[in-house]
Amino acid sequence: MTEASGDRAGLREVRAVAVVTNPSAGQGRARDAARTVVEQLSRDGIEIVEIHAPSAAETRDGLRAALTGGSLDTVVCVGGDGLVSTILDPLAHTSIPLALVPAGTGNDLAREFGIGDDPRRAAELVRSGRVRTIDLGRLEPSGHEPMWFATVACTGFDARVTLRANRMRRPRGRLRYTFAAVAEIAHGTTVPYRIELTGGRPDPVIDTEALLVAVGNTTTYGGGMRICPDAVCDDGLLDVTVVGKVSHLEMLRILPSLSAGKRIEHPAVSQYRVESVRLTAPDAPATADGEPAGRLPVTARIEPRALTLLY
Repeated sequence: MTEASGDRAGLREVRAVAVVTNPSAGQGRARDAARTVVEQLSRDGIEIVEIHAPSAAETRDGLRAALTGGSLDTVVCVGGDGLVSTILDPLAHTSIPLALVPAGTGNDLAREFGIGDDPRRAAELVRSGRVRTIDLGRLEPSGHEPMWFATVACTGFDARVTLRANRMRRPRGRLRYTFAAVAEIAHGTTVPYRIELTGGRPDPVIDTEALLVAVGNTTTYGGGMRICPDAVCDDGLLDVTVVGKVSHLEMLRILPSLSAGKRIEHPAVSQYRVESVRLTAPDAPATADGEPAGRLPVTARIEPRALTLLY
């Protein structure tokens, strides 16, 4: 868990909770976990609004409608980072806290706060969890709707890895990203990036050949890969990691450390801390919280204190 202050909520009065589920997450684990959560909360006399729509848009609309009613005290998200990303638009900049039950592939936001995958803890979190108000990222891709992200937005090689991993059925968990990365190394090439940084010291414009650029609100992506090791989720800044031109052999040397959650130490790696960054590169894909986010050019901005989290 990152070091920062968190306020103990005490015993909160909770009358109504929305339980949002991606039934297909974790090969059905989310569906079973949601059932446990609903049973636990119902036993406590809490009114439950269940949202498990067949599409991301319908999930957002369902939560937005539930929030508009004004009676919800908490939202419980049963799934992975992709489902969190889906519900950020209606939830951002509200005072409704989010409780996580990690049941997806990566679960990097839950990992950041040391939240385990036991759904029976959901009722405890809802009633007496610590409250943390964190920043969110806002991604504005070319030809794509703007997206919120809680963890990391990726472009280039790592975005291609994420998109490949999303298409794979096996293996499960972190290994899926490792296998996808090895497969992409065979095709991976650097591309010319223009990186325009704002709000740092200094505010440079960088023209460079790069394999990937990752923009992090938190430290990890892909199930624990520590791509932005110094990111702090409530400092009002985004961390930008640039992996420059490296050979296939060098990438194979970097990958095990990254997969093991270690800090990347390599001359080709540069890191910056900024309020916003604009990235331009030819035909480079982007993802945010593991979800497709169009292609570059893209601008990523920090949105300070945009989400209240229970942990």
